Amino acid sequence: MKIGVEELGKLTGELAHEIKNPLSTIKINLKLIAEELEGVNRAGADQAGREDSTRRFTRALRKIAVIQKETDRLEQILDSFLCYIGRTELQLASVDISLLISDMIDFYSPQAHSHSIIIRQQLYDRPLVCKADEGMLKQAILNLFINARQAMSDGGELLIRTYRRKKDAVIQISDTGSGIAPDKLPHIFDAYYSSRPQGSGLGLPTAKKIVEAHNGTIAVDSEPGKGTSFTIRLPLQTQ
Repeated sequence: MKIGVEELGKLTGELAHEIKNPLSTIKINLKLIAEELEGVNRAGADQAGREDSTRRFTRALRKIAVIQKETDRLEQILDSFLCYIGRTELQLASVDISLLISDMIDFYSPQAHSHSIIIRQQLYDRPLVCKADEGMLKQAILNLFINARQAMSDGGELLIRTYRRKKDAVIQISDTGSGIAPDKLPHIFDAYYSSRPQGSGLGLPTAKKIVEAHNGTIAVDSEPGKGTSFTIRLPLQTQ
């Protein structure tokens, strides 16, 4: 799935906007750190001066931590952008979807636990084999897990199901989070539409791009205050 010139132009404009905020935070904090360290340099050698130096040094360290966080955010923004605009060249193999989901649940469980999220799983008891790029599909699922976690800031339940529907393998990922307002629902797969400060704005669009590259579909159902459910359908491998 290629990115058109017009879409790429729009994306780069949005990327520049996304980068400006962390860059601004970094610049301000660097200036404040310089002021704190100048204050340390001016402080006298008496007890009061030493105490003031300690306070200034502690504040400078806190600002350095803010800068580290913002540089990590910049890296995430750029990595997400490169992943999204990159050509989705699939390395196809026979993949049992239920087994892949089970692996992702094991991988994500510690993070879910740390955010007070209970994972409940109902996986199909027979193989659901699709021709798929395992790495890319795992990335799409991880993006949906992260989206669910961000919707459940105070904890909740994450229900993950796999089942068969005619000639498709179906993956359903549901959360008990804040839900999505009806007017926002049509736009959640648009690049940089994320309303969450910690979101990259490309998690759901990238998941959609990966699913569609597998000739699959992704749909969403949500109710504000009750939660959101994503349903992925992938064509089963023909015998």
